[in-house]
Amino acid sequence: MAAKKIRVHIENAHHKPELFRITQERWDAACARHRRLASRLNASIGWNGDILDDALKQAEIVIGVPARRERLTERAPRLKWLHATSAGVDSYLPLDWLPRRLAFTNNRGAHGVKAEQYLRMAFTLLHTRMPEIIANQRAHRWQELFSPSIAGKTALIIGLGDLGQGAARAARQLGLEVIGVSRSGKKVPHADEVHRITALDRLLPRADFVVMAVPLTPETRNLLDRARLDLMKPTAGVINIARAPVADYDALRDKLARGELAGAVLDVMDPEPLPPESPLWDTPNLVITPHISCDDGEHYIDITLDLWFENLARFLKGKPLRNRVDPRRGY
Repeated sequence: MAAKKIRVHIENAHHKPELFRITQERWDAACARHRRLASRLNASIGWNGDILDDALKQAEIVIGVPARRERLTERAPRLKWLHATSAGVDSYLPLDWLPRRLAFTNNRGAHGVKAEQYLRMAFTLLHTRMPEIIANQRAHRWQELFSPSIAGKTALIIGLGDLGQGAARAARQLGLEVIGVSRSGKKVPHADEVHRITALDRLLPRADFVVMAVPLTPETRNLLDRARLDLMKPTAGVINIARAPVADYDALRDKLARGELAGAVLDVMDPEPLPPESPLWDTPNLVITPHISCDDGEHYIDITLDLWFENLARFLKGKPLRNRVDPRRGY
């Protein structure tokens, strides 16, 4: 007798960029790459909750966190696994809506390759004083700004998950010394040193580049505050690929305006989109990118679904799922 198929519901949101939507075409392509596993599934695809309530009655797995999450125990009596198609889950905190029986996973692992490529660009851009050179071009000003080799400089990477390890790989490729900071202080590849977060204040004065790659939690909010920015040397630069609230942007803007830091590259803002009237737009030696650093512009959903199918194999064998979110930590 054929095994009973597992009901999977995929929930999309029209307001998200097309890049992040699991369309029927993309789902079919992923199923073709994972035929044996896909043969066990019966999937539905919904948009903005249009079929959500009916789908939840039978779904054992949901891909994409629904906008309406209340009373999931009642509305989804068979649900065992909920998967977020993003790595960050800060927008879903606190997780008081999450039933204890429900496994909640995120998309960790889908962003590291692009993060590595972006960080190679950001390190080099700051080191060569490119923000200042571009400003001079706009002002029709010829000023010869020379820079030494980047090799031997120090990158301090705060957060050593998928993004942070991508940053570490980029730094190592450029010949940088790599100091990592994480909650656990556990050694990771490509880092010369790894310390617990409690060592941050004594490490900041050593850094030529400070990379923010931590998840946003109550503990990391405003982690790089005004006092810590004051610990950095004036020739250092800041790169943020995490979430905007992990750093004090008002203090960062003040320091850049006074020439007390060499520059910054910020890929995340609060709010997003950044309002036209924000003073950040005109801050000297600041490069703003519109939250595009770590997402593959062509294959994001392909990467996402391949990671999800790898986890599905574990689910079917009764093995612990990878990338489970810890409600106590918030990531």
